[in-house]
Amino acid sequence: MLVVTGADGFIGRAVVPLLLRAGHDVRGLVRAMSGDTVARREYMAVGDLAQWPDAAMRGAMRDARAVVHLAGLAHRAAASPAALRAVNVDVTARLARAAAAHGVAHFIFASSVKVNGETSVPGHPFRESDAPNPLDAYGASKWAAERALGEVAESTGMRATILRLPLTYGPGAKANIAALARALRRGIPLPLAAIENRRSVLGVGNLASALLALVASEGDAQRATTYFVADANAVSTPALVEAMARAMRVRARLFALPTSALRIAGAWSGRSEIVERLLDTLEVDTAEFRARFAWSPPYSLDEGMAQAFGPAAPL
Repeated sequence: MLVVTGADGFIGRAVVPLLLRAGHDVRGLVRAMSGDTVARREYMAVGDLAQWPDAAMRGAMRDARAVVHLAGLAHRAAASPAALRAVNVDVTARLARAAAAHGVAHFIFASSVKVNGETSVPGHPFRESDAPNPLDAYGASKWAAERALGEVAESTGMRATILRLPLTYGPGAKANIAALARALRRGIPLPLAAIENRRSVLGVGNLASALLALVASEGDAQRATTYFVADANAVSTPALVEAMARAMRVRARLFALPTSALRIAGAWSGRSEIVERLLDTLEVDTAEFRARFAWSPPYSLDEGMAQAFGPAAPL
């Protein structure tokens, strides 16, 4: 049995069907039942994980051999450090302890590249050996969760695998990806053509494939290990937008504006953080994960974008 938290999130919706097709029994934990989950036995409504009693949490782990922890409080301005800690750190630690108490062999945690920082030096992608450098409360909460999980793994012998994920896209993705998709659908001209950056991104299909490889793998010598996972190639912001447009079968109306002007506009509008993410380079090196698990991303950028935004993608 595999327990998947956040099973009805945009990542979970890609992961659970793949695990089921691979022959795994799945117990998908969701906040509340919906039209997509209410009649399916693999889903279990648990409410707010932060308010979930320890006894109920331990009960959900019965017969499980692995946990894929996808649920968490996402990065957004309205999330306070206290709320981020309660959901991203405390829940992760409690779930890990509950899993270990029931003899779960493997706990897989979806963390974030933001543990390493907001930008990487061009030509020098982040590697697992780089020192963490979270620069906001969200990144700090994920780093604290990683440390808490590592402590549980070391004290109990449970295997823990941490995946630091870059910008992840797929059907139902929110934040910047959703904003860009809305702009493309409306035919809004975007002043992004002059941006020359490199961003690692990750389609949910590729993430689901990586998780399947992890679930099927044997343990490492270390109790807790950390890896980066991403699509095969990093892309510039204009190339990312153009791939989205191709999937949506619309024209990307890009024009060039100097990056200095974009930064000024971001500061004037109070959206500097959003603008910087569009401008900066943030790459990760996935060689460790690919070598350790003999894995390659099965989907190209265009294939991943077609899954997310093509005619057959859910709205």
